[in-house]
Amino acid sequence: MTQPIVPQGLKRVSKPRLYEQLVEQLLDHIEESQLGPGDVLPAERDLAERLGVSRATLAQALVALEVLGIIDVQHGTGAVLLYRPTVAAVIRDLRAHSSRLPDIVEARSTLEVKLAGLAALRHTPDDVAAIESALSAMQEEIDAGDRGVHGDELFHLAVTTAAHSSVLAQLMTFIAEMVLETRIESLGQPGRPEQSLASHRAIARAIQSGDQLAAERAMLAHIELVSDVALLRDV
Repeated sequence: MTQPIVPQGLKRVSKPRLYEQLVEQLLDHIEESQLGPGDVLPAERDLAERLGVSRATLAQALVALEVLGIIDVQHGTGAVLLYRPTVAAVIRDLRAHSSRLPDIVEARSTLEVKLAGLAALRHTPDDVAAIESALSAMQEEIDAGDRGVHGDELFHLAVTTAAHSSVLAQLMTFIAEMVLETRIESLGQPGRPEQSLASHRAIARAIQSGDQLAAERAMLAHIELVSDVALLRDV
């Protein structure tokens, strides 16, 4: 039996990943329900039942929409629609975001590992207090049922400040918006807020003890942990 000839220059169309299929279904639901900006999507349990998927799988699709700025997931309220995009535009933006995630991870690994090491050498009592305050803020958010996004941001900012390196701090400011994307995405993974907080505490201990190598290793382990997100898996 002869094999079909595939013209040179043409590529096989890849099968959409599960989260892409689910995002399309969510957008179809938004369209069919005539939801507009400011409207709240149904509860996750109801949406998961309607779509025939687990809540964990649904949560990943919602995180993807949140990262793209289509919805705002508010604790105690739910997913609020910010605007109604076209399916084609969302899939295009989703794939573009997915393709740049490794570069963001690489930048974080380069900058934040160095910052943690410097923080171990240069921190002041005020820096230590700011780091502890950030840890407490994230713990309070998690205890309240939230993901701890704000506390996470405060922690990394406190570590950056404790390094007392103006140029590295400027570079972190430059990539802050891209880091926020990965932060939202990572903390949307099941069990990730608690894991992230635990690794924050390990970084803090190393910084406070003045152990540069331990601080760098702890930060690298943390970046590797938080970089494990659904959009970088073959799902």
